[in-house]
Amino acid sequence: QVHLVESGGGLVQPGGSLRLSCAASGSFLRINVMGWYRQAPGKERELVARTNNDGSIDYGDSVTGRFTMSGDFAKRTVFLQMNSLKTEDTAAYICYLNGGPSWSTISADYWGRGTQVTVSS
Repeated sequence: QVHLVESGGGLVQPGGSLRLSCAASGSFLRINVMGWYRQAPGKERELVARTNNDGSIDYGDSVTGRFTMSGDFAKRTVFLQMNSLKTEDTAAYICYLNGGPSWSTISADYWGRGTQVTVSS
């Protein structure tokens, strides 16, 4: 069983910064992809950033240049540094992982419960 725990959300003024963290737990875990999605009320879930197991990082168009993802798969932890925040960044930020047991080629998607980020003056 894989559990994802996010932290670091909160209220920030436009132009401010926040840093989110996500830690994964689970025995003999093989990680293919780990990252962040977000969902605002009435909107579809969208990609924020994700790290692939080859080290490449994909960013959503709306956050490129403002958000930076980092982390260490071996430590099962990823971070999202969010700078120059805008009101439209307000959403629940949800940690995502695709992976499975190290002894198997079978993978599944796992989601955290989300951490709320509110950008408002």
